[in-house]
Amino acid sequence: MIQIEKYSFESEEVLFSFALESEAADVFEGFRTLITGIGKVNAAYELSKAIQQKKPSLIVNLGSAGSNYFQKGDVVCCTKFVQRDMDVRGLGYAQYETPLSGLPPVLEYGLKMEGLHESICGTGDTFEMAHAATIYNVIDMEAYALAMIAMKENIPFLCFGLIPAGFYAFAIQADTFFYCRAGMPSNRCFKNR
Repeated sequence: MIQIEKYSFESEEVLFSFALESEAADVFEGFRTLITGIGKVNAAYELSKAIQQKKPSLIVNLGSAGSNYFQKGDVVCCTKFVQRDMDVRGLGYAQYETPLSGLPPVLEYGLKMEGLHESICGTGDTFEMAHAATIYNVIDMEAYALAMIAMKENIPFLCFGLIPAGFYAFAIQADTFFYCRAGMPSNRCFKNR
């Protein structure tokens, strides 16, 4: 059983999503996983298929994220999402607003994890090297699409971004979700109680 905020989920009903198989390593064998591939289109397509086939009660996205705001080695919990490469200001829309979608520029849809920094994730299909925007403080290439689909399908969504510094692994132990850096003492791991 996995408990997050006021929710409880059976482990077999949780879908763990990764862009790359290497992000999952082998610690998720025996759990329902989804490898989406890189980018918003791949993520949207693969998650849409998985929802129809696997019908998860919770989607957990785990992956690397860039940031010049958080420290290398930090794990953040993304609860808000921005489509950072959506720019239709020339037609009178706000920056990051998707025309005619009915969605605000900042999508607020994500569960919180006690003990982790909350973050706003800027998702885009570009590799951003000089992050200067202030509306988001981490960047990735899939999370916005996953969060938007989870929201539209009314499936709770939990999103973790790790700011790379060395080797990391996400692990599940005793039906409890953990994030541990390899070699980090167990008392330094983030644990969902």
